[in-house]
Amino acid sequence: MTAAPIVEAAPAKLNLYLHVTGKRPDGYHELDSLVAFAEIGDTVTLQPGGARIALRGADLPPAGPRLAISGPFGPALMGENPAGNLVIRAAHALAARLGREADVMIALNKALPVASGIGGGSADAAACLRALGRLWGLEAEDARLYGIAAGLGADVPVCVAGRSCFFGGTGEILDEAPALPDTHAVLANPGVPVPTPAVFKARSATSGGAFSAPARFATAPADSTALAALLRERANDLTDAALTVAPAIADTLAALERTDGCLLARLSGSGATCFALYASAAEAEAAAARVGAAEPRWWVKATRLRASPANAPALPKGLRVGGLAAAPRPMAPFPDTGGWGVG
Repeated sequence: MTAAPIVEAAPAKLNLYLHVTGKRPDGYHELDSLVAFAEIGDTVTLQPGGARIALRGADLPPAGPRLAISGPFGPALMGENPAGNLVIRAAHALAARLGREADVMIALNKALPVASGIGGGSADAAACLRALGRLWGLEAEDARLYGIAAGLGADVPVCVAGRSCFFGGTGEILDEAPALPDTHAVLANPGVPVPTPAVFKARSATSGGAFSAPARFATAPADSTALAALLRERANDLTDAALTVAPAIADTLAALERTDGCLLARLSGSGATCFALYASAAEAEAAAARVGAAEPRWWVKATRLRASPANAPALPKGLRVGGLAAAPRPMAPFPDTGGWGVG
């Protein structure tokens, strides 16, 4: 009997504010950010026992997890080596940590733009870790999930949590945030991929090495208008640098700011996705329709900020970040696609 598939959402991550607070001797930047998640995103589906390959009558042992990709932004990943994909690396790393065989087929529906500042790859890796944790009987707050996540990338631990929180350090320090009010949003991306390293390099040239103070708040905002007012007192410190890498971001922000009901328009992460906040679904949907009609080549979506569950697991403490988690390459290319499956 085939085991039932495990489905995990990989929601878009929004940096409601992002301050660069310092730089470590190893070159990594220290950050302070309030992160929220949207109700739209990618989807990761894990099918246990799906990595074995029948080839010329022989049932070969699994060479590791297999990954099938579908969705509107799936083709953007096809030029990559599958062994370097964050989802595959997450599966390899957690299996190695637990001493298990990663005999799983992973289906990724890629609905979010690639390299767009909303945590797409990080959210996918986090969803894979959560799905494997469910398969292998780990609690949602298991430190091993977060330990693997911290080695994969700065955004992966907060994406494992999957709920609003503050993060600090290089992304490994997660702290509870006040409850966010019911807030709607529009996400807009002008179709320009923006590599994060390029933005940090540009920041060094544009900011003169200046840093910001942490800017956390303890009181829950009463409504979306109050939330926007708090955020206007803060910033995304990567915006000016991102504009030098992708000038189209300026047009995206301006288009959102012109919409009726826009409470705040801001770049998320290193971009190029921008978001605007609204008090109602009707305002967000009308804004998305207006921007999408004016810029049909852009990716534009109306959504809502996800509410944090009342019984959310505790956030981890004391995570340590070393080098990036290594994911072994498959023993041989998969015979059907050279590594990728295409859904």
